Amino acid sequence: MSVETITTVISAAALLLSFFGAFGWMIRRMDAMEVRLEQRLGARIDGGDEKLSTRIDTLDEKLTARIDGVERELVEVKISVARLEGPPRHLLPAR
Repeated sequence: MSVETITTVISAAALLLSFFGAFGWMIRRMDAMEVRLEQRLGARIDGGDEKLSTRIDTLDEKLTARIDGVERELVEVKISVARLEGPPRHLLPAR
């Protein structure tokens, strides 16, 4: 083998190894970026989840209070209607 052939083979091998090294570095960097992004998004989602849970709980309490109020009013209306109607009147009084 001549010196030029050996130099070409060594250069090609070095170039191939540098490509693999650069590719490995890029993959490692992307993995680190993915972890950071996942942590940031997880924190944002958890914060949004807490805010949403608080809003839902508040709405649930308000709706429960309104429904209870309507129920009480309905009972009062039923009692008032029953008092207005009273017992049925007979045309002929019983003796």
